[in-house]
Amino acid sequence: MEQINTNDFWSANLQARIVKDIIEPAKSIFNKVSVKAALEEMQAQATDSSPVIDQRGELLGTVSKNQMNREVGGFGHDPKTEPVEAQIETNNPYCFEDQTVAEAEQMMLNAKVGEVPVVTREKLLVGTISIEAIAQEKRWRKRLEPLTYYPAPENATIGCSMPLLHHQ
Repeated sequence: MEQINTNDFWSANLQARIVKDIIEPAKSIFNKVSVKAALEEMQAQATDSSPVIDQRGELLGTVSKNQMNREVGGFGHDPKTEPVEAQIETNNPYCFEDQTVAEAEQMMLNAKVGEVPVVTREKLLVGTISIEAIAQEKRWRKRLEPLTYYPAPENATIGCSMPLLHHQ
């Protein structure tokens, strides 16, 4: 009899899962708003950074509260009139919705980030993915993994025996 190991199926399935299966909705900022409006939006979203998109929904980059406060407030610019577009960081990582979850995880680990925007191949923002969401997916899959079946050797005894007790 041969060993049946279904763990290979589940591992392969996780490797084959694509990012769009576990993305979360994106909270983004339009590139034409002021720094003040962007900071207020980020405050409302309870986030320190946000993807920035144009009117088509194309990802242009990201902005961070700290960066905008340093660059705008620190240099005496008026946040009500300063465009957020001037504060966009364009070298931040992102991933495509059709990449595997494993590829996205590796990319985030290499970049040392906990979350990245997810885009279509046309660079339209569709959501975000986080290391936490990937870890949660792994934990969920682990709970669903069937037990590995190891058949008993041919000479194994099945059952148990108990001595009979006689009461008089």
